[in-house]
Amino acid sequence: MRTSNPILSRRGISRIDAPGTGVAEPRPVGLSAGSPLPGDRPRSPYAGFDAPGPAEDVPAGGRPMTLDDVVVRTAATLGTVALAAVLSWILLPVDETGVARSYAVAVGCALVAVVLSLLQTFRRRPSPVLILCYAAFEGVFVGVLSDVTSTYIAPGVVVQAVLGTLTVSAGVLIAYRMRWIRVTARFSGFVLAAATGFVLLTVADLLFSAFGGGNGLGFDSGGIGIAFGVAGIVLGACFLALDFRQVEDAVADGAPREEAWLAAFGLTLTLVWIYLEALRVLTLLRGDD
Repeated sequence: MRTSNPILSRRGISRIDAPGTGVAEPRPVGLSAGSPLPGDRPRSPYAGFDAPGPAEDVPAGGRPMTLDDVVVRTAATLGTVALAAVLSWILLPVDETGVARSYAVAVGCALVAVVLSLLQTFRRRPSPVLILCYAAFEGVFVGVLSDVTSTYIAPGVVVQAVLGTLTVSAGVLIAYRMRWIRVTARFSGFVLAAATGFVLLTVADLLFSAFGGGNGLGFDSGGIGIAFGVAGIVLGACFLALDFRQVEDAVADGAPREEAWLAAFGLTLTLVWIYLEALRVLTLLRGDD
């Protein structure tokens, strides 16, 4: 069963196979048929790609992906999101005369970002241009939403949301490296099922708000809204652990270097998700003060 967010799972950077699926993992010499593999690492579709040794030639497609490739491309993608957010904060007014126009621009950019993400999802290869354009449009949406929230609803909440996102990300990374989180087939299935339910509830809330009037299902206020936002943060943290596992497997199995862009794309999606949910929770908490 494939895991992690929809972008990375489509590409199959990592696949976690449950027992009995018929996928045979090659075993090192000296291990019996019933012995566990070192590190209990699931088979990856890139297991056939081996990083070239000192005496080997680099393959025609370029050298295999490294962790540095992922870090550099993730920094570029997140940097594009941050730059676009700052510029939109400065250039798009959110005062009483300009807030409607800014909202319209933000919604338009969000729709364009969704389209670009879908285009990348169905491409056979990662496209740096598509990924960076997605990051730019997503950054405009995040910037306007953050500006409006900080100006009219909860001043200073943006800094808290950013710090919260960094804290959650650092915590997940530490827990993953210490192996306190074990990414297994069962873990992956639970996360994907929870994500499906979360998205369906979000869509239902939007439909009730648009056509039923009122406050929808109540996810934007009160204790229910706070609980829903906390669930979204926890879900984002689980996706982050899946992303880390996929990057680790792809590097270990010698995945093509271009896949680093796809890994950066997936990590950016997850981090933006966590930030937006943190912004929701902190805004609701400030509103209850």
